[in-house]
Amino acid sequence: MRREATTIGKIVVDHENESAMRVIIQDILDNETNAVIIDSDKQVHYSFHQGLNEDKIEEKILSEPKFFTNLTINEKIVKEMILPSLTDENVMEQYLVLMYPFEEIDGTIQSIIMYQSLDAVHRTTKRTTHIVFLSAFIAFILTTFFAFFLSTKITSPLRGMKQAAFELSKGNFETRLPATQNDEIGQLAIAFNQMGRQLKYQMELIKQEKEQLSSILTSMTDAVITFNRDYSILLSNPQAERLLQKWYFANGANDKILPPEIFHMLEHAITFAEEVEDELELVGQFYGVSISPLYSENSIRGAVAVLRDMTDQHKLDKLRSDFIANVSHELRTPISMLQGYSEAIIDNVVTSEEEKNEMVQIIHDESKRMSRLVTDLLDLARMESGHMRLYKSELSIIPFLERILNKFMQIARDSQVELSIEHSYPDGEIIIVADADRLEQVFTNLIDNAIRHTPDGGKVTVRVERIEDMLEISVADTGTGIPSEDLPFIFERFYKADKARTRGKGGTGLGLAIAKNIIDSHEGRISAELGDPSGTIFKCILPIDPDHSKVEN
Repeated sequence: MRREATTIGKIVVDHENESAMRVIIQDILDNETNAVIIDSDKQVHYSFHQGLNEDKIEEKILSEPKFFTNLTINEKIVKEMILPSLTDENVMEQYLVLMYPFEEIDGTIQSIIMYQSLDAVHRTTKRTTHIVFLSAFIAFILTTFFAFFLSTKITSPLRGMKQAAFELSKGNFETRLPATQNDEIGQLAIAFNQMGRQLKYQMELIKQEKEQLSSILTSMTDAVITFNRDYSILLSNPQAERLLQKWYFANGANDKILPPEIFHMLEHAITFAEEVEDELELVGQFYGVSISPLYSENSIRGAVAVLRDMTDQHKLDKLRSDFIANVSHELRTPISMLQGYSEAIIDNVVTSEEEKNEMVQIIHDESKRMSRLVTDLLDLARMESGHMRLYKSELSIIPFLERILNKFMQIARDSQVELSIEHSYPDGEIIIVADADRLEQVFTNLIDNAIRHTPDGGKVTVRVERIEDMLEISVADTGTGIPSEDLPFIFERFYKADKARTRGKGGTGLGLAIAKNIIDSHEGRISAELGDPSGTIFKCILPIDPDHSKVEN
């Protein structure tokens, strides 16, 4: 009503054509709003009224003092009044009345009075309420439809993608999303599936590389340890773990402490970014240690250590030096005697023919001794290189051993040693397939050693016993025996230099080494143990079946 009053005021001021002005004002007013235009003397110039009781209403309004007290131009005054009804006689209704004074061009003051029944306002409010509720219902329907559309087309696929993303995070790379739409959601599902396939492919590659690296590290004979920059162990192969566990057990340390020697080398390699190599002794074994820094772009992120077992090489070096020393020792005496006696003969130191013949005999014996030593060395080298050829044939072992014992009967009687053979085969029929000449060399050496190291009144016994598909032949004596700490070394070359067995005895010291090689070539096993109560027992185990697999320790 305020807005319409202002508009009507401007129309009255601006339009000189009264009929046009009336038409415009009538169009502005709705069906239930009425208006009166009066001057300052309360004279009605224009009336826009629809319904009954026009005069009564105008009279009632014009008699209201509030509208004409302290009148101010362009100030709108609103009041609720009880006025006659527009539709019924003798009925009063509540009206909303607005007065708007305005100034004409010529300076005169006129006022627009607009009045409207509150029932119309209530009806308008009610319609508005209906429109609001209808709009809300339509909005609810549209929102529900949009929510259903959103849930079906957007939210549901997004929930599926969220669930699939959780599955991917758990490592389930087989998760796939249905790509049934051609919009952005469908393209996102296709991209998600491609990402899953690519992740699976990449993880398979990483897994294969990890397994390959693990297989390489596991199959390596060297110990490999990878360290972090703070010297903690990141990765190690089984060989390294066994080595560290042995060191922890031997030193009573926990599994977070490194051997001091390795720690110092590691610290130097990481601090100075240099490769460090050294040879260390750990838990009784020798290791060649090489530690190299590991780089991540331009910075050092750790180091890798490779520990190679050099124990066997040390043993070989020791055996080589011992071999040279033993050979030199064995050759020094006969060479010295040959040189000394030959110089005596050349210088005519001997005066009689008998002394000369004695010296010649000594020279002859020492030369034979040197020849036996060289021959044994050549035989042993040929055996160890695998060039020895065996001529195997069926061999009746009891007559074979009896024949060897007969060769030593006179020597045994001269040494006052009882020599005998024991077996449980009265007919003497137990046959093996072997090289008779090589086996004769073995048992000749064993029996000869037993007789030479058995004191007067002692006994040497050869026993034959069959154990399933194997034949055990033992040579036992009642001598002083070999100290238990020396038993592991008796099959090494030049064992005759050991004090427990060969002091003052003849021989080259290579017999047992040759015997062991011959038995090994027959796929058998030879061992030595202390006798009960004294002496030494050498046991040779040979397969009866020539195709029998090699004897396990």
